[in-house]
Amino acid sequence: MLTRAQVLDPLIQHRTDEIVVTTMGATRPWGRISDSDLDFASADSAMGHAADLALGIALARPDRTVVCLNGDGSMLMTLGTLATVVGSEVTNYVLFVMDNGVFEITGRQSVAASGQIDYAAMAHAAGFTKVLVFDDARSYAESVGEILTQPGPTFVHLLVEPGSEGPISRDDREKGRYLRTSLADWSRTFKTALETKDQNQI
Repeated sequence: MLTRAQVLDPLIQHRTDEIVVTTMGATRPWGRISDSDLDFASADSAMGHAADLALGIALARPDRTVVCLNGDGSMLMTLGTLATVVGSEVTNYVLFVMDNGVFEITGRQSVAASGQIDYAAMAHAAGFTKVLVFDDARSYAESVGEILTQPGPTFVHLLVEPGSEGPISRDDREKGRYLRTSLADWSRTFKTALETKDQNQI
C-alpha cells in the first residue's frame, strides 16, 4: 500500500499549472506542501462533490488540466459522477481516488464494503478508457508525469494506508493557507490567479 506522502510528493514534483481540487483526508496534507492559488479545498461543503466541482472547472477551463484528489468514501457518495464525466467528453480531467477504507477526518469510521469495492471496475463500467490502479510507490511515482499530461479523462485508483488527520476547519489553527480563507475569498484569489497566468502566456 501507498502512504499519503508517497501519493502527494510525486504529484507536487510533476505539477506545473494544473488546478488541484482536494477534499477530506487529502486536504490538509496537500496544503502542507503546496501554496498555489490554483488549489481549492472542497472540505467544508457538501461531502462527496469534489469530483463534480472539479469537472465543472475542467469544462469551464478546457485549456487547463484539473486534478481531483478524492477519497473512497466521497467517491462512493457520488458514483454517478463517473458517468457524468464520461458523458461530458472532457479531456482535461484526472480523478484520483485515495482508497484507505475509512472516513478519516470524521473519526475513521469504516467505508461501507471497504475492501470489496472495485473502483477501477466501476470507472471502466462508466466508460473511462484510461483507468490505472496503484499500490506500489515506485510504479506510481514513475507514472505521475504521464498521468498529468496525457489526454483524459483519467481515473486513478490508489490503495492508501489510513492516516490520522482530524476534522478540518477554516481558522488560524490550520497550517494550510488555503484553509484559513473563506470560500468567497478563495474564489476571488483563484480567479485572479487564472487571469494572471493567462496574461503571462500571451
